[in-house]
Amino acid sequence: MKPDYLVTHSGGFHADELLSSVILTRLFPGAKIVRSRAPEWITPGSDRIIYDVGGAFDAEARIFDHHQRGAPLRDDGAPYSSFGLIWSHYGRDYLAAMNIPDAHVEPLHASFDKSFVLPIDLMDNGALSPSTAGPLAGLTLSSLLETLKPSFDENEPGADDRAFHVALGIARSFVEAGIGKRAAKLRAETLVLQAIEKTGEGRILELPMGMPFRPAIIKAGADHLLFVVHPRDGKDWCVTGIRRADDGFELRADLPKSWAGLTNGALEAASGIKGATFCHNGRFIAAATSREAALAMAEIAVNEALAEAAAAN
Repeated sequence: MKPDYLVTHSGGFHADELLSSVILTRLFPGAKIVRSRAPEWITPGSDRIIYDVGGAFDAEARIFDHHQRGAPLRDDGAPYSSFGLIWSHYGRDYLAAMNIPDAHVEPLHASFDKSFVLPIDLMDNGALSPSTAGPLAGLTLSSLLETLKPSFDENEPGADDRAFHVALGIARSFVEAGIGKRAAKLRAETLVLQAIEKTGEGRILELPMGMPFRPAIIKAGADHLLFVVHPRDGKDWCVTGIRRADDGFELRADLPKSWAGLTNGALEAASGIKGATFCHNGRFIAAATSREAALAMAEIAVNEALAEAAAAN
């Protein structure tokens, strides 16, 4: 049964009930948010979902509080906030409502929980201090959302509720953008894995457009790949190196030294390829006017890298 009311506590707000409200208002757009601590509102009923208030957790009764003794914990013992409880129960439905493909719902639910929901849970329960972010402590999402609360002397009637709804819109933007970026990575992974299969034992991976590629290359165990080639903004083509690790800039193979920092005619002369237009001085990316020129540049770079590796051995 769809709820008529989404009930959370009145007064000052925190990130967890704001972010819970993002999920619930997307799933139940016709329901009214009620911010109250009155017993008649925070008692479970068939017409409401209650969260971050009420002193109980019972998914069947649709009450999702975490402040009581015996509050639910994750499998690893980490505490839930109301956001974690709501995400655990309604997150998959939320992703479906955002038109995430069925095959991507479960991995996206898990990755968003780990990287976005869990930190909110930990901070709300005092299990993680914003101070661990050092100078960026005031820029954590939890801290930023709380800056939207009224000041202590803003005591006009309804000030807290008005601020809550303003903050809700901002929180919604972060959740939807976070989901969107993660969904895009999964779409990219599908395309890259298909391209890897098509490439076989070749050293150059050709993609239909620029996209995140390294996670899928690692997942596929495609250690033989050295360069990626793809069109860019419909204007030119790129040749890009592949980083060895998530951190750092060391590549599996660098572009030729003789190309470093050259453009246009100078690069054409050094590479022998008409249409070569740019090579970064760091030798991790180059550009050309056409697919054929970009692939030719990548072939030269592969051959030089393999020759250098053979000489080193």
